[in-house]
Amino acid sequence: QVQLVESGGGLVQAGGSLRLSCAASGRTFSGYHMGWFRQASGKEREFVGVISWGGGITYYADSVKGRFTISRDNAKNMVYLQMNSLKPEDTAVYYCAAGVGSARAMADSDGDAVDYWGKGTLVTVSS
Repeated sequence: QVQLVESGGGLVQAGGSLRLSCAASGRTFSGYHMGWFRQASGKEREFVGVISWGGGITYYADSVKGRFTISRDNAKNMVYLQMNSLKPEDTAVYYCAAGVGSARAMADSDGDAVDYWGKGTLVTVSS
């Protein structure tokens, strides 16, 4: 079992930045690929980014590529999502996710390849 707790959400103006954090506890964190998904009000959940267990492989959704960066610190059991140049369309609840299959599968699955989810943190970008 892995417990995931997100933090760092809030209200920011368009063009601004936020850094989300996800604290993991439970089973060996370094054995999991870690990802971020988001769900806007009235919309389907969508993939944002994923980082492999060792940190060497990352995938991003086209909508955030070049603006968002995912990173992890296995010594601290933490994963981060640095979000720059935020847009109103980035407004959503952001969920931290952990999976054991493959990072590629997490990126392609819209969440079906995720084994554990956090409860989410709300990001609101004002125009």
